[in-house]
Amino acid sequence: MELHNLTPAKGSNKKGKRVGRGYGSGKGRTSTRGHKGAKARSGYKKKIGFEGGQMPLQRRVPKFGFQNINRIEYRAVNVEVLEQIATNKGLTKITVADIVNAGYAHKGELVKVLAKGELNTKIDVEANAFSKKAEEAITSKGGNVVKL
Repeated sequence: MELHNLTPAKGSNKKGKRVGRGYGSGKGRTSTRGHKGAKARSGYKKKIGFEGGQMPLQRRVPKFGFQNINRIEYRAVNVEVLEQIATNKGLTKITVADIVNAGYAHKGELVKVLAKGELNTKIDVEANAFSKKAEEAITSKGGNVVKL
């Protein structure tokens, strides 16, 4: 193989549409752009969400409600889950890190302990928030509650 006999791969040199080269070409006059309108003009760019002048969907759909920007999102963990973690790993003190390692929350999430289920063992719990009943359930068994 030498420079004088190099050729492009078969099918790689696809000829483009030659527009605006007279009536006889079949693509003359309007150059396949149709008649008038924004799409026929030079510099046309389709805007995201544009529906040809019809009211766009994002403006038609009703918006309602109130999104509180100061809302604090917690990952809910029940007392029965804490007992399960304590018995499986043999812990007497459970921290947020233990809950994350057990797969009940993601790293960096705030954890709130809720009172669903029963607690049968004494556990010291560290979390970001507690419901009143969960706090009572933990302290009634002799455990401590630490809010972070």
